[in-house]
Amino acid sequence: MSNLPPEHTNLKAYQPFHGRFDPCRPIGVKFYSTPPNLYLGFQPPNLEQFPPDVALKKGTLWPALYDFYDNPYEAKGR
Repeated sequence: MSNLPPEHTNLKAYQPFHGRFDPCRPIGVKFYSTPPNLYLGFQPPNLEQFPPDVALKKGTLWPALYDFYDNPYEAKGR
């Protein structure tokens, strides 16, 4: 689990404005991901670390900076 406050989530969503006279159909909800380092500030001392073999697979040494990407547009259960 990360050391980020619970009000900060990496996945954000917004709905683009669609005007009354817009000839295109509405897009719907769009999603984007923000990196965890935006909410961490300075690196605290003695931050928890992954074991070296796990860190190589995850791409970071610190669990607080790990950002798993789950595609929100992909159908679940494939």
